Amino acid sequence: MAGNLDPDLIYSTTEEKTFSNQDKLPPLPVPDLSHTLDRYLDSVKPHVTPEQYRQTEFIVQQFASGVGKQLHKELLEKAKHSRNWLESWWDSAAYLEGRYPVAPHVNFGGPGPYIHHVYPPKAGTQIHRAGMILHSSLKFWQLVRQEKLRIDKDSKGNKMCMNQFLRAYSTCRIPGVHVDHLSFNFKTESQGDTPRHAVVMYKERIFTFDCVDEDYDILTPPEISQQLQKIKDFCKTHPQGQGVGALTALERTPWAEMRSRLMALHPENFHYLKTIETAICVVTLDDANPTSEVELFQESLGGTPIDKWFDKSLNLIFFENGTAGSNCDHTPVDAMVLVASTYYNDLFIAKNKGKWQGSTTKRDLQEPIQLIFHVDDVIRDNIIKAKIDHKQVSDNLQCNAKFYTKYGKTYLRRNKLHPDTHVQLALQYAYYKIHKKPGPTYETATIRRFYNGRTETMRSCTTEALEWSKSMCNKNTSEQTKYNLYLKASNKHNRLMSEAQEVKGCDRHLLGLYLLGREQGLPVPQIFTDPAFTKSGGGGNFALSTSFVGYTTVYGGVAPMIEDGYGCFYHMEPKQIAAVVTTWRSCKETDSVVFMNEVHQCLTEMGNMIEKGQQTHAKL
Repeated sequence: MAGNLDPDLIYSTTEEKTFSNQDKLPPLPVPDLSHTLDRYLDSVKPHVTPEQYRQTEFIVQQFASGVGKQLHKELLEKAKHSRNWLESWWDSAAYLEGRYPVAPHVNFGGPGPYIHHVYPPKAGTQIHRAGMILHSSLKFWQLVRQEKLRIDKDSKGNKMCMNQFLRAYSTCRIPGVHVDHLSFNFKTESQGDTPRHAVVMYKERIFTFDCVDEDYDILTPPEISQQLQKIKDFCKTHPQGQGVGALTALERTPWAEMRSRLMALHPENFHYLKTIETAICVVTLDDANPTSEVELFQESLGGTPIDKWFDKSLNLIFFENGTAGSNCDHTPVDAMVLVASTYYNDLFIAKNKGKWQGSTTKRDLQEPIQLIFHVDDVIRDNIIKAKIDHKQVSDNLQCNAKFYTKYGKTYLRRNKLHPDTHVQLALQYAYYKIHKKPGPTYETATIRRFYNGRTETMRSCTTEALEWSKSMCNKNTSEQTKYNLYLKASNKHNRLMSEAQEVKGCDRHLLGLYLLGREQGLPVPQIFTDPAFTKSGGGGNFALSTSFVGYTTVYGGVAPMIEDGYGCFYHMEPKQIAAVVTTWRSCKETDSVVFMNEVHQCLTEMGNMIEKGQQTHAKL
């Protein structure tokens, strides 16, 4: 639990401005080509036969001495004129070019951790709690706007890039016929005025009200609750709304066409769209009553009915029974922004014991405004189609969330083991036990110590992890051998993660070379068409899509990258490990419940292995 920690003591500072260090950050480096290709070959080994590996090795050598060498030379030249050679490419290739719906393929989300302490499910609390949580979220927004948010630092004390916090509010992904674009509307105090309104969605109706006054003071929780109650009361006495928000569940090209049609139908539609796209955030009031973490994940990641504007960078969802969640578009920001703001909320709620401690006087505020679009039969038909399509995809997503309570960060640190590495190896072991083969794995490695850096791929399915997993499945292997192989795999993982955080993995560099060649209209180099590239996870084909979201009370989830894959995000507390696993129900080879149970069993086996291994080690 968050306890009595003060969120402002942790997150707020007046010593230096939030974005004052941006110009001092080092530019994103271009890795050495031979190092990148060595790392790539190493990551391919677990997934191919010796003969296939020799073929891939030959293809890589050809690439290194031929087109790869030339493209690398050109990338170095490009990097001389850019502080981040990857930035625009990453936004476009990783996200904006995709034609699939944002939800649930691109978004990430999860429950508010307050369900475990001050705010357990309770009828009649939705509006009060929504007022408190939205107010707290706006306090965090205000820290960013006033540049009082403390600059993040990595484990080595390096100051991190804070650019993504500028992209977290009043940001929207605008659909395009061929490629989308991001609309950024947030400004800091020094930059000028910024949008002050939120958008509220309920019963397929869309409303807006200013949640920050003209002096940029945040509305109090009682004031916010009053506005939300007015919206709820209105919707309860009127029929279901138009459901225009559902259009965002279409594939991107049809949604772009419908957006253009809306704007062409009537000038008011243009202004309504702009109101939604520039809003600080979207607030969804939902009649669902999720009581467990699993249900909260299921609803937050794209539940039905679809009444959430998924294209926004921040969506807060408040359920009928007072539980809460969030759902964000991954395009403009990574999960750490949501983790920080949600943990701030958790600390705020815990510190105030869930009740507003300030003035309960409510000002005479302007009534919430309803946005009623001008629609025609084509729009109405597409709204119906979008709802059907979204329900089909949403129902296909299986979520499982569970706490492992036998040990956590404290135990692992005491044994001088890295908690993240330990869980990653548990995932490798669990996958191998179930599927009898290694699973190509993506783990998020932050590269925020560089200017506008986001992530590098840490490929955590290593030969060492595979050998250890095999040893754990072999009853004839001694505990000491298992432990030694575990330490070897751990050390390899730690080294690769450290390299990845320096942009010395292989995926981002290879992506840059691929996109540079594509821009020039060159034939796709054979390294990218080689079956080993896909088998090892290249091109977004990772069987395990994983991320460690830190040591706070907050965690979230994402959908699997591929049909027969898993999504697995987790966080670590002193005495427990919490994870969420997602799978697609349409795949009969994967099941999130089976995988989660196996991970828990593996964690227990690993705890026993550590005890026995260290005892034996101590006797030597």
